[in-house]
Amino acid sequence: MSRRHSAEKREVLPDPKFKDIIVTKFMNQIMRDGKKSVAERIVYGAFDLVETRSKKNPVEVFHNALEAVAPAVEVRSRRVGGATYQVPVEVRTERRQALAIRWLAAAAAGRNENTMRERLAGELMDASQGRGNAVKKREDTHRMADANKAFAHYRW
Repeated sequence: MSRRHSAEKREVLPDPKFKDIIVTKFMNQIMRDGKKSVAERIVYGAFDLVETRSKKNPVEVFHNALEAVAPAVEVRSRRVGGATYQVPVEVRTERRQALAIRWLAAAAAGRNENTMRERLAGELMDASQGRGNAVKKREDTHRMADANKAFAHYRW
């Protein structure tokens, strides 16, 4: 990792159906081997399933799920005098969003439904109601940060 420059952020275009940048970022996370149209079909299919099952706006459900999964604090390793401490730090807004998207996609992929659409729809609905593996991941992260509060003075 270069210490000279930070990588410049690429702007993504809003998705064609809902005109939402965050949905595009989520689609890019779902995408495998550069097959954007497949990822698009999966995400839009999952949104349709969410709409039929919950009778709510799927983009709203998606944003609620992201909010429920986004972590406020995390632990970072900090080396002090030969010992490595897990230091709790607040998560920047961009990273919160990126982690939430990544955790939702991973939790959906790990579910037992037949198609990725069903898995994604199920995980989005679970996360928006405060349950599911992605929300559990956030709670574990918060628990870890809470347990290491004693090392907060090593924050940099």
